[in-house]
Amino acid sequence: MKTSIESSGRMHNPAHPGEILKEMYMGPLGATITQTADALGVSRKHVSAIVNGRVPVSPDMAARLAGVFGTEPDIWINLQAQYDLWQVRQHGRPKVKRLAA
Repeated sequence: MKTSIESSGRMHNPAHPGEILKEMYMGPLGATITQTADALGVSRKHVSAIVNGRVPVSPDMAARLAGVFGTEPDIWINLQAQYDLWQVRQHGRPKVKRLAA
């Protein structure tokens, strides 16, 4: 996996939740994308897109993953948020104007 923690405590280049799904959950169980999709009640195409980092883990999917793998939905949401924030930081701060009170 490609994650590491910087001294600031923030994630550096966090893995997409799909990579974690594949490596830490599906892999040890020997579960295929098709088997995982069936258990989740979604299409094989959708699971493949998550595993390959093409689509994010939605709140609905987080709840499904939690039910299938015995985790909490928050884990999947937090993994996605860390990944998304890291991606945004790579492009610099967005150009915004502060609102004055």
